[in-house]
Amino acid sequence: MRFASALSTSTSSREALEQACRDAADQIQGEPIHLALLFLSQHHEKHFEEIARGIRERFRPETFLGCTAGGVIGKDREVENRAGLTLWLASLPGERVRPFHLRFDPEEKEVRGWPETMPAPSDKPAFLLLPDPFTTPADDILEKLNHDYAGAPVFGGMASGAMMPGQNRLFLNEEIFEEGAVGAVLTGPAEIRTVVSQGCRPVGKPLVITQGEKNVIQTLGGQPALKKLQEVFAALSPADQQLFQRGLHVGRVVNELQQSFRRGDFIVRNVMGIDSESGAIAIGDFVRKGQTVQFHVRDADSAREDLKLLLSREKQEGQFREAASGALLFSCNGRGVHLFGEPNCDVGAVREILGALPVAGFFAQGEIGPIGGRNFLHGFTASLAIFSEPALP
Repeated sequence: MRFASALSTSTSSREALEQACRDAADQIQGEPIHLALLFLSQHHEKHFEEIARGIRERFRPETFLGCTAGGVIGKDREVENRAGLTLWLASLPGERVRPFHLRFDPEEKEVRGWPETMPAPSDKPAFLLLPDPFTTPADDILEKLNHDYAGAPVFGGMASGAMMPGQNRLFLNEEIFEEGAVGAVLTGPAEIRTVVSQGCRPVGKPLVITQGEKNVIQTLGGQPALKKLQEVFAALSPADQQLFQRGLHVGRVVNELQQSFRRGDFIVRNVMGIDSESGAIAIGDFVRKGQTVQFHVRDADSAREDLKLLLSREKQEGQFREAASGALLFSCNGRGVHLFGEPNCDVGAVREILGALPVAGFFAQGEIGPIGGRNFLHGFTASLAIFSEPALP
């Protein structure tokens, strides 16, 4: 396998296209392109068709996908709030890539447009998904995939950069769409592993919901949820108490069959409200009796630490061949400089831990990736898909 990642910040669409194509061609060295991805800012709005056509004519990819973005990621840089265009090429011998464009039918409440021939679950597919947030209920798509392809990873992000419906663009081969979702089903020898960093750090100990309804946790361990929250707060350091007060989150364990829990096992959601009289806590997720949860805090240091820890664990367990690897990175548009106060933190962590592999992606309006074997739409998250040769026996 061979990958290429190229980035241009030129405000000239023609120059940005030429720079990216030239750089990518030097890296791919004439190998056939099975998948090409384009992410670009709204600065190039008047030339979307020209740019897409130029890439198709230059590289003749079997599948060409992409979308608009509020910020783009390429090589070792993150470009926010200014002109940016990033191109990612993948030569994947033996891999089958089935592209699709999905539309949501509001009357039938059904997602349509799946490929006529879908792989069997036993083929161990992976799904790349790039939805438009204004027109597409990504949760419905993920629910279907979680049901039909249990355990199959779905990675990607919601197109961004638009202020209203109809402004985002989705690219699929020769077509450009203003709505729906584009993506691809990948099957074959490539090993695709995922890392989802929610930017949070657990505090206190895991607790079991003993009474809950809809999105409200009423009791934890047989006591009012607020009382347990106060106990956790009292045991924290002054610094963590400040984080607790500024942004409290609850992580719910996804796979309850596990005997112990660590980072990456929780789906993290916001605390939406607290009832001081009943002691109940409302969160941005549905809960039920018997589930395990743990309080979490989020800040720049926690986000840095979480991503690096998960990447280090994945490198150790994944047996990557760095020289033949590529990666796609989908970061929340609330991360970047807004969260860290400096650029290139997420892509810098990827390259620091995994090496100088070709990375590309964008700042999304919602990130997609698996936690505990199920796929979710996240916020404030860095979702990474890592391509490598099959693991050695």
